[in-house]
Amino acid sequence: MKYVIVLGDGMADYPLEELGGRTPLEYASTPEMDRLSKMSEIGLVKTVPRGMKPGSDTANLAVIGYNPADYYSGRSPLEALSIGVNMKSTDIAIRTNIVTISEEDVDFGERTIIDHSSGEISTEDAEVLLNAVRAELETEEFRFYTGTSYRHLLIWDNGVVMDFAQPHDHLTEKIGKYLPKDKRFREMMEKSFDILNNHPINKERAAKGLNKANCLWFWGAGTKPALDSFENKNHKRGVMISAVDLLKGIAVGAGMTNIEVEGANGSLHTNYEGKAMAAVNALKGDFDFAYIHVEAPDEMGHQGSIERKIKAIEYLDGRVIRVVREELEKVGIDFRMAVLPDHPTPICCRTHTSDPVPYMLYDSTEALNNKWNYNEKEAKESGNYISDGFTFINKLFNE
Repeated sequence: MKYVIVLGDGMADYPLEELGGRTPLEYASTPEMDRLSKMSEIGLVKTVPRGMKPGSDTANLAVIGYNPADYYSGRSPLEALSIGVNMKSTDIAIRTNIVTISEEDVDFGERTIIDHSSGEISTEDAEVLLNAVRAELETEEFRFYTGTSYRHLLIWDNGVVMDFAQPHDHLTEKIGKYLPKDKRFREMMEKSFDILNNHPINKERAAKGLNKANCLWFWGAGTKPALDSFENKNHKRGVMISAVDLLKGIAVGAGMTNIEVEGANGSLHTNYEGKAMAAVNALKGDFDFAYIHVEAPDEMGHQGSIERKIKAIEYLDGRVIRVVREELEKVGIDFRMAVLPDHPTPICCRTHTSDPVPYMLYDSTEALNNKWNYNEKEAKESGNYISDGFTFINKLFNE
């Protein structure tokens, strides 16, 4: 038996008036999920423990079987593992977004945060911009590291964990009350704007009608993580397939194998089929478990785009779930496949919430016969509920 989790980041949502009271998951054309749901267990799972912030860090740790209350030490340290930063026990890792803020001639704190992802800037362009910042702001105490797209990293030598505001929680708001309390970080943000706003790459982006990547934003601080081996915990060899440093970092910490897929970039137009086939090929080989993470629904939720979130869900259905199912069936491999989000990213608020998320669990050897469709409403109506998200993987493994 082989095992798959297909994780549609931020896929869950709330009913929308624009969709006739349906969620994007209900509204989307998802023939594969519609077919499989009639043969699967449907229910809700609480992935974010009570009292913890709803993030992809805590939620994905839970889905992959690690209790965030025991293992979570901050988001950025997990990303540092993916980037290859060898953190000291005295280091603090801090996520460093390159964001878009408004340019009007006002005090820095009066400006508005427009886009937490700078229009999903390419890693290549972002690295040039980060190098420009590094040349002027990097010291022995503060060192910058390039991540993926808009997501980068600052390592603070002998630092302390501080509470920073998450940029995607405050889109369209004035930034003043969300700026770091520590003067050094606020000054780095202000100086980064001076360095980046009129950089040639940003002049070119503005000319094309794209959002400028014109300011650093710090958040997600934490200490060096320590995860137990996934294989030792579960007696299964696992692979991670994701374009996002956070997920790849979790895999590194857990001793799983990361599979890089050409064209996988965390955007709406990622290489869906490539991700699906990477999982299939791993499962046809020596691996027992594949975790396929797709970032697009979350990004579209942050953007507040109903149309693009629906499209991301439809791509997940037809270009990942269907491909995995067909290809494993083709070679006669028995498998159990779970489909779920890590957390909701509702269009109405454009940030994460802590609501339980719908799951679908399909077993190719034991097809059920039920009435449920896979969506938030019917998952709740099913009556199936898992209160501790980190135990969900035990259900997948039928333990």
